[in-house]
Amino acid sequence: MLNALTRKSQLDHMSKFEYDLLIIGGGITGAGIALDASKRGLNVALVEMQDFSQGTSSRSTKLIHGGLRYLKQMQVNVVKETGRERAIVYENGPHVTTPEWMLLPFHKGGTFGEFTTSLGLKVYDSLAGVDKNERRNMLTKKEVIERVPNIKTDGLKGGGHYVEYKTDDARLTIEVMKKAAAYGADAVNYVKADGFLYENGIVTGISAKDMLSGDVYQIKSKAVVNASGPWVDEVRGNDVAAKQQTKKHLVHTKGVHIVFKQEDFPLTQAVYFDTKDDGRMIFAIPRAGKTYVGTTDTFYGEDKSNPTAEAEDKAYLIDAINFMFPTLNADVSMIESSWAGIRPLIQSSGSKNASDISRKDEIWHSTSGLITIAGGKLTGYRHMAEEIVDDVADYLKKHFKMNVKKVSTIDEPVSGGDVGGSVGYQNYVENISRKAPSYGLTLEEGFHLAMKYGSNVETVYQYAGITNDNHEKYELPKLLYAEVIYGMLHEMVIKPSDFFVRRSGKLYFEINDVLNYRKGVEQLLQDTLSYDDNARQQYAEELDAAIQDTKR
Repeated sequence: MLNALTRKSQLDHMSKFEYDLLIIGGGITGAGIALDASKRGLNVALVEMQDFSQGTSSRSTKLIHGGLRYLKQMQVNVVKETGRERAIVYENGPHVTTPEWMLLPFHKGGTFGEFTTSLGLKVYDSLAGVDKNERRNMLTKKEVIERVPNIKTDGLKGGGHYVEYKTDDARLTIEVMKKAAAYGADAVNYVKADGFLYENGIVTGISAKDMLSGDVYQIKSKAVVNASGPWVDEVRGNDVAAKQQTKKHLVHTKGVHIVFKQEDFPLTQAVYFDTKDDGRMIFAIPRAGKTYVGTTDTFYGEDKSNPTAEAEDKAYLIDAINFMFPTLNADVSMIESSWAGIRPLIQSSGSKNASDISRKDEIWHSTSGLITIAGGKLTGYRHMAEEIVDDVADYLKKHFKMNVKKVSTIDEPVSGGDVGGSVGYQNYVENISRKAPSYGLTLEEGFHLAMKYGSNVETVYQYAGITNDNHEKYELPKLLYAEVIYGMLHEMVIKPSDFFVRRSGKLYFEINDVLNYRKGVEQLLQDTLSYDDNARQQYAEELDAAIQDTKR
C-alpha cells in the first residue's frame, strides 16, 4: 500500500532488505516495470525523486492513442503495437481510460484528402485491431459542421471519424503503481537515487536520499533498472561503466497544452487537425467542462523538473486554433491554464525537426549490470515493461541462478479496474453509485467518485462516511475531504500539489477548487502527516509556483 503515514518505516525496511529488482523512476514506465516484475514473484523496490508521475507521465496530451501520425511517417510496426496496446490499457483500467471519438477534418490543400483519410483510417483500424463498433466512418461536409459548428468551412470537404482513448495519465500511473504494491512492491516517492553501490564493479544497489527529511539510505538489489525518463542520462552519469559504453543519449522536446473554458471554446467533439504552416497535427479535446489544445513539439534544454508554457508556445497554439476555428477569435487572454511536458527521445542523426525523432524505446546494458530503458510512449508502457523484465530475468538467471517465471499482464486489471472490464464498467458505476447516499454523499457525487476510482470507490465512500463532520473543521466538502484522506493512505499524497495536480488534475481543469480549498487541504495534510510549519510553508510555496506556472 502507498501509505504516506508509513512512508518512513517503509524506507527503514527497504534499507535492511536485499531486493531482486530496484527501479529508479516512478513514472508510467517504472510503475509498469514494478507491476510486471512483482507479478512474476520478484521482490521489487522503486524510488522516485519527485512525486509519482510528476515528470512526463502527468504532462502528456492525456490520450492512449495508436499514433495515426506514425502511419503518415510509415512507422507501421509502431502503429500496430501501440494501437493494440491501447485496447489492453482500456480493458484493464476503464475508470482511467475512455473511448473518445475523434474527428479528422480534411480541407482542400490540407495534409489529408478524402481518399488518404479514408484509406489511412481503414489501415489504422486494421493494424490496431479496432473493434467493429469503433471502426472509422467518413463524414460529409454537412456532418462535420453539425458536429463542430465553429470549424473552418472554407475549403472543407468532409472528415474521418475514428476512436482514440482519453486518459488521466497521472491517475493511470498511480493505479498501475498501486497494483504493483498490491503484489508486494515497495514504492516510495521523494527519494532520489544519489549514486550506485558496487561489488567488484557490479551494481548492487543505490545510495538513496530522502528529499523530505534529508536522510540517506542504502538500498541493495541484485538488479537495478534506470527508468528515470528525462533524467536517464543523469542517472547513467553516476555509473562510470554506462557513461563510457553508450554513445547514444537523449534529446528532449517540449509539448505544451492550453486550457479554455467551454464558453470561450465550445467543443463537444474532439478534433485532430493540421496547422497552417508546418503541417503538425494538433488535438482539441473537450474534458470536464473545458477544452484543451495541444501539443507543440520543440527542442528543449532547460530545467527538466519544471517546464512551462512560454509566450511563443501559446502563440503557436492560438494561431493553430484561429486557423481551424476562425470564428472563435481566440487570444492568450482566454487561456485559463496550461501545462508543459518533456519528451525524452533517443538521439537520431540528421533529425532537424523535433517531430521527426522516433518515439521508439531502447534498452541499454552496462557492464556494471545497470539496465536502462530510454524513449517510448505512454500507450506502450505495458509492453515495454514486459520486455525490460524479460531482460532482468535473463540477468538474474545468468548471475544469480534465479529462474523467473514468465507471466502476462495483458489481462491484469490495474488498481480500481476490477469492474468487469470495459463491458461491465458502466453497470458497475451505476450500481455502486446507489450506495453513495448511505455514506452522506449525493448520487451525483457517488457517480463522480465511481468513475474516477473504479473498484476502489467503496473505500473512498467509507472515508466520507466516517468524517464525523471533520470536513467542516477544515471547511472542505465531504467528497473532497474523503479524497484527500484516501490519497494519503492509499496513494502516498504528502504535499498539496500531489493532490491538486497529480491525483485530481484540479490545477488544470478545476482551478477554482484549488483556490477555494487549498488552505483546508494544507491544514488537513499537516495535521494528519504531522509535519512542521516550515514544511507546510515550503509545500504551500510549491503549490503557489505551480498555480503561477499554469497562468504564465
